Amino acid sequence: MRQDELIVYRDMEDGELLGDMAWLMANYDVPPAQRQDMPLRREKTYGGGMKGLFYDCIHRLIELAGRYGFHGNLWHCYLANLLVNNENSYSCGCEIRGEIQGTINEAALHDIVIFKEFFDYDFTDMSEKLGVGEFALVQNYASSSRESRVYNTRICARICELAEKFCKDRTPEEMKDTLTEFYREYGVGKLGLHKSFRVSHDQAGVHIDPILNITHVTLDELVGYEIPKRKLTDNTDAFVAGRKANNCLLFGDAGTGKSSCIKAIANEYYGKGLRIIEIYKHQFQDLNDVISQIKNRNYKFIIYMDDLSFEDFEIEYKYLKAVIEGGLEKKPGNVLIYATSNRRHLIRENYGDRAEIREDMHTGDTVQEKLSLVSRFGVTIYFGAPDKKQFQNIVKVLAKRHGLIMPEEELLLEANRWELSHGGLSGRTAQQFIDYLAGQA
Repeated sequence: MRQDELIVYRDMEDGELLGDMAWLMANYDVPPAQRQDMPLRREKTYGGGMKGLFYDCIHRLIELAGRYGFHGNLWHCYLANLLVNNENSYSCGCEIRGEIQGTINEAALHDIVIFKEFFDYDFTDMSEKLGVGEFALVQNYASSSRESRVYNTRICARICELAEKFCKDRTPEEMKDTLTEFYREYGVGKLGLHKSFRVSHDQAGVHIDPILNITHVTLDELVGYEIPKRKLTDNTDAFVAGRKANNCLLFGDAGTGKSSCIKAIANEYYGKGLRIIEIYKHQFQDLNDVISQIKNRNYKFIIYMDDLSFEDFEIEYKYLKAVIEGGLEKKPGNVLIYATSNRRHLIRENYGDRAEIREDMHTGDTVQEKLSLVSRFGVTIYFGAPDKKQFQNIVKVLAKRHGLIMPEEELLLEANRWELSHGGLSGRTAQQFIDYLAGQA
């Protein structure tokens, strides 16, 4: 097979399996004297034994099924997964936007011709000559669990469906069109296939790692706060549509749904190309590296900072100020910053900051320095604690949503008792009360 002739789709993750299978396809029925040398990494293990290598390939396909949640024809799912994860000039150009123009299309089609040969390959003769009938196991594999450790359930299902569509495509051109449509709808690589990410830093540098399990909450499920939610969605709508939008600060009382709104935004705008990257205070020095990795992609990115606040002695906010607005390099148009905080002005303020007599000769400068960060958020949205009537309404809506049957008077009486000893009136307290009742039911 011609995997060495690939032009665009090279350096693929999990590509060793493709190389081993290609070698088997090219050599299984060739006399020993005329065979190509087995890949050195496999020669040491199998001593040239094709049968052992073939069994190892079957083993790796089954392991991939357990890791990714694949089912059906695992060989086809594996090939489809290679194509949807390979970030190259063609796939990155097509993400979210769809078909692109230029010579790159010819190069991509050249590679798809080779992949079509892999998809259409008939393993019957190889299985018979090597005496490995067990390959049939991976051609119609029933997974014991569809739960993926790499993808959410929706994306895993789409990749398996993509593999089936490839088999129905009669020509490489049709296969290329199918793949391009996948890139347009879902994107490519980790940034395309996942909703949310966190940042890590090791000796190799700064990495953007997918968060595999994000709470599936929607804005409609958050009871109340219609005006704050509308301000947030208006700004986000403008952002994903390519219009002018502002950085957002969601501030207010604890347990009022600020963080839940951000999670809901990640879920509801994923299909429109929005991605969320969570970052913590101690990682602010990595912000420029993070932005440099995402600024040329076709997605829209929200850098999310939860529970953001600073004490007097903490200076990390200075990195954030420079990144948001103030550095020489212009912030990319596909990046916004959303933060949540219990503090309106983010940085602790003291009465001494405004005193007429204090050690600092320029009191006004001190105040302006502390306000300069929050002023870089063009949209500030207040989330206040609900009053008793609003709290009771939240409880009633959540109880109905969870199918809890209880006289309303008794429900509200128990809710009032609960909030007195569990943090007071808030949406979080209401949810915790309902969870408690559901657990007791």
